Amino acid sequence: MQQANDNNLKFRKVVGEIFKEVRENHVDSSLNNFARSYGLDRGNLSKIERGIIGCQLATAWKISEACGIKLSEVIKLAEDRLGETFKLIDE
Repeated sequence: MQQANDNNLKFRKVVGEIFKEVRENHVDSSLNNFARSYGLDRGNLSKIERGIIGCQLATAWKISEACGIKLSEVIKLAEDRLGETFKLIDE
């Protein structure tokens, strides 16, 4: 069970890092401006980018669209960073 929790945290951190990198490098917008421009809660977006909380699929899609990247590209980047052996489910 502990491994599943550790993997969940690792997954959240990697996805958050990707969103932050895309926002900073491609959109070139501060967290506050980005959140305000796209109707996102600044506090939650900050927590998502730091991996403190996960986000629902609809929120991930909205952030992806705002960054000008497909959600499938974000997922592919996460898969690449996490590696083929990474699993969210304890087997």
